[in-house]
Amino acid sequence: MPATDRRKFLLKSGALLMSGVAGMGAGGMARAAGWQAVSPADAGFKPDLEGRFNALQANGKLAGLHGVVALRHGRIVFEKYMAGPDARWGEPLGKVSFGPDTLHDMRSVTKSVVGLLYGIALASQKVPAPDQPLLARFPEYPDLAANPKLAPLTVAHALTMTLGTEWNENVPYTDPANSEIAMEMAPDRYRFILDRPVVATPGRGWIYNGGAPALLARLIEKGTGQSLPAFADTVLFAPLEIGKTEWVRGADGVPSAASGLRLTPRDLARIGQMVLAGGKWNGRQVVPKTWLDASLRPAAVVDDTRRYGYLWYVGDIPLNTKGGVIGQRWAGAFGNGGQRLFVFPDLDFVLAVTAGNYDTPDQWVAPVVALRQVFLASLVESMPAR
Repeated sequence: MPATDRRKFLLKSGALLMSGVAGMGAGGMARAAGWQAVSPADAGFKPDLEGRFNALQANGKLAGLHGVVALRHGRIVFEKYMAGPDARWGEPLGKVSFGPDTLHDMRSVTKSVVGLLYGIALASQKVPAPDQPLLARFPEYPDLAANPKLAPLTVAHALTMTLGTEWNENVPYTDPANSEIAMEMAPDRYRFILDRPVVATPGRGWIYNGGAPALLARLIEKGTGQSLPAFADTVLFAPLEIGKTEWVRGADGVPSAASGLRLTPRDLARIGQMVLAGGKWNGRQVVPKTWLDASLRPAAVVDDTRRYGYLWYVGDIPLNTKGGVIGQRWAGAFGNGGQRLFVFPDLDFVLAVTAGNYDTPDQWVAPVVALRQVFLASLVESMPAR
């Protein structure tokens, strides 16, 4: 397709092209169905967990939520699915009745999964270490490698989104001025990412950048000789007993490392449980613990309450307990529309949320209300006084 026609097509389809192949992890959905459930009271919550959720939903506080899966001590303590309008990477799907087997856009949660995959590839010495020069791994662009302003860039700068290059995703994803959309429309996405003007000293400031995981995914593909979806299925999804997955591809046939992954909420929760367990699943080390420790270590400041590690958000949330205020550390993966994965190691608690509030300014509200007013509030009320 000529470049002009491709641009027109991308814009007409919500500035993103839908072309992907669904796959099955080894064993398929049969394995997910057997996950053990436990009552809220037995998991340390107040017994009225569902009542709290339903009351907030009836009051419109949880509008747009599609699926919620909560885990405590590795067991499902709450699971609920709703119906509502949805889209697949910008393509409207109409009203969808969601269930345990329904795939859902992960959007930028995809980035955090790419971070895990990079750590797995690094353990096999298939990709360069974080301190290695970035441009040296892209010899196909000798003119960019010769640019002295780009010479300081390392792999770590991509992992922490501190490249210091110009990138703007603050405009809607239906706007070609959005840098991720511009990347998708570019004849060569990797040249587009690497050729951005340098606007800050690398490593000194955080600039949200969907091009960063695309570069890391390309390094994975170069080093492993596998496509990103194939590598993910082999080293992450199959070991986690994840069933059907999908990875949406751009107009150039490249799987989107910024936002293209589609999973079920249960399987998103599986990833969270593995992270909580230090990279282990059923006794097997899936992601190296040293990599997870580095990924969840604050490396850049996002805002007043959030920090950024290796493609994962981290922070601390104060809880008003009977024994006083207790800070609880968390790690998270966030995506457009309200996709959320929260991991609370000290509470042994994981919350996975999918939603359809794409591109709305308040898309973060419903998942946070569910987290705070349903699950954390119930846990706090059940904690004994100190």
